Amino acid sequence: MTLLWRRLRNFPVFVIAILLLVCLYTASDSGQEIRGNFMLWGEGLHTAANSRIHFSASTSIETTIPGGELVYGFGLLDRLYLRKGTFYIVTSTPSAFPQREHIIARPLDMGPDRDLSPTDKELQFIDPSEAATILGEQALTVEGFTLIAYDTEQFMHHFYHWWGEIILGAWRVYSALTGPSLSARDTTAPSFASRILLPHVFGQEWRDIPGLNAGLMRATFPSTSIENADQWDDLAVLDNTFVFERAMIVCRVAAQTHGLSKSWHKMISSTMAVNVSNTFWEPIRRTTVQNTIGYLPRLDSRGVIVSPPTVVSEMPFVTYIARQGSSRSLTDAYHQDLVRALKELEWSGLCQVYVAQMEKMSLTQQLEIMARSTILIGVHGNGLTHQLFMPPSPRSTVVEIFAPKGYVHDYAILARNLSHKHYAVWNDTLQTFPDGEWYEGVKYPSDFHSRKHESPLQLSSPTLTTMPSRIPTRLRTCYRRSNSAAPE
Repeated sequence: MTLLWRRLRNFPVFVIAILLLVCLYTASDSGQEIRGNFMLWGEGLHTAANSRIHFSASTSIETTIPGGELVYGFGLLDRLYLRKGTFYIVTSTPSAFPQREHIIARPLDMGPDRDLSPTDKELQFIDPSEAATILGEQALTVEGFTLIAYDTEQFMHHFYHWWGEIILGAWRVYSALTGPSLSARDTTAPSFASRILLPHVFGQEWRDIPGLNAGLMRATFPSTSIENADQWDDLAVLDNTFVFERAMIVCRVAAQTHGLSKSWHKMISSTMAVNVSNTFWEPIRRTTVQNTIGYLPRLDSRGVIVSPPTVVSEMPFVTYIARQGSSRSLTDAYHQDLVRALKELEWSGLCQVYVAQMEKMSLTQQLEIMARSTILIGVHGNGLTHQLFMPPSPRSTVVEIFAPKGYVHDYAILARNLSHKHYAVWNDTLQTFPDGEWYEGVKYPSDFHSRKHESPLQLSSPTLTTMPSRIPTRLRTCYRRSNSAAPE
């Protein structure tokens, strides 16, 4: 045995391995068990390697629109082809698809008088008879649902634009295919994109400075990969054709070609024409909250927390997001007056008030306060995007304070998507709109986005005294010291 070992020690490792396999092979019943195991291991590797990408897809199979109608800027397509960085829609009926500029645009930053009209480099329509010549006869299939955010980082690294437009808009369109609304206690995790491709974003450019974009994505979609320009270039450099089993091209410029966007000036406007359940966002909200804070507060029709037992409340929560560290803010005097007026409501037993400085709170703390809130108040700004995680109820309300004579639809559109009531405040004027009606147009005063207000936004004294009493009328009509729910 010692002599055998000395001889084997001088053999190459692979030779020893072969000898061992031969011994094992001959020791079994005609080698059937070993051969069977090798086949099983091989199949396992084959299955794992091809769970996302595999060969043998004919390029002549046509591209289709699931649901039958493509939403401008949020184009959901089955069997979308890609070769060397160019998308191809294979179809014998191009008229069944919107024009190219409603699907995609040139991937450049937006700017005045800049022509971003798409070219053949971005997207082409080809007939099935041409497919084999242009794409080759077969394609690598990318399985599952792929979200392709085709913009540059210009707007992407902003909490509102990422979560309040790209994710909310994509989910609204995608959820229209998924069927009925959720039950009150359904906490099923949402089935969404297997991967998100960012073809024109490099490194960390899609992340916002506070870390909300990435942190909340990991909480909500822990299995979704986010791949940037490097991975996109890997696909483009190969002399192969890929076909996405299901993909959505999200493109800001294309979305803004929709008529509603021309009225509201918002990327997400085109998705508002899609009919969805009033609770379509709830799978996302509930999953995000549960996975971030570890539990899910449940509110009744009065806006009162009824479970879990550790956080049950006797009164609804009113959260005021203070922006006193920002240029777009109330003067310190008016900020203090508003806080005092809200605290008086708390002292009177109508609500609990929380004055939040989001920039000083952890991500978990931010989500926790929003998951408990019924009314959200704040000056126009990124903080109002947090309403995405405020539970909808007959009393859920967003109060947005604007600069005098200014109005944009950002957070009103969010509120409509989330079934929250939206109020706009200008000095001593408070206004809301019923379903089906909107503020007409968009108004930007010269200092609306100014970094340095010579005189920060102001609320007049009449508003400070009437707004807290008018908004919590929604609380007054529903709040009872008993546990019985009040009528609408």
